[in-house]
This record gives sequence, structure tokens and C-alpha cells, in this order.
Amino acid sequence: MTIKIQDINTIQEAAQEFIQHIGDARVFAFYGKMGAGKTTFVKAICEALGCQDVITSPTFAIVNEYTSPLTTHHSPLTIYHFDFYRIKKLEEVYDMGYEEYFYSGALCFIEWPELVEEILPDDAVRVSITEQEDGSRVVSF
Repeated sequence: MTIKIQDINTIQEAAQEFIQHIGDARVFAFYGKMGAGKTTFVKAICEALGCQDVITSPTFAIVNEYTSPLTTHHSPLTIYHFDFYRIKKLEEVYDMGYEEYFYSGALCFIEWPELVEEILPDDAVRVSITEQEDGSRVVSF
């Protein structure tokens, strides 16, 4: 699947389209160069899911938790947003208890998954965001 984000004004539309195609998947690994728009797109997805939280990059916290008013099994939908850019060793991810997040049934959006490839669930959806010469972005998954 490919979604084109022409500019920042069309990102909410792209986020809605992405949500329509996530199906039962729960873990999404976002790949892209620095400045490709990973955090901005995750923010748009969370907003499209109805999150009222302030959505920011979890670069220093490593993981942020958001709540959507949408429900799963009669409970609010939980979203975990990871940024593994600063991870130096995989042991840091083990120490934070990644399994409790990845296998919780919550939505998990992971930035810089290259650093934790070997522990991503087999069914994780790989999402690539690439910047085009005209400044638009292409989201492929």
C-alpha cells in the first residue's frame, strides 16, 4: 500500500487512509531518514484516532503513552509511541520491558526500528516514509 502526502495540509487525510488499512495489526515500525516526517505522521495518526494528549517525539523518554477515546474490548485504545534513536544497546530495550508493550494488544508506533530489528514481532508492519524531490512524502507499507 502506498499513500502520498503532498504537503502538511494533506497529512490528516493521509493518516485517515493509513488507519483504514491497519486491520488487526498492532505494531508498526516506521523507517525513514532524519526529517522524513515519522514523528509528524505518527502525531497525525494519533490525532485521527481521537487522542487529546499532546503528541510529541519520545526521543528522550523512549516511549510515550497516549489514550484514544476509541475502544477495544470496552476499554479506551492505548497507543505507545517509541523512539529508539538514542538506544545504544539492545539491553536497554530489554530493561524497559519491551514485551509488555509490543504484545499488549495496544497500538505501538516505533521510530528508528532499525536499532531493535531482532526483537520486533514477526507480524510488525514495516512502514517506510520517503521524502520526494518536490517535498512531498510517500508512505509505503
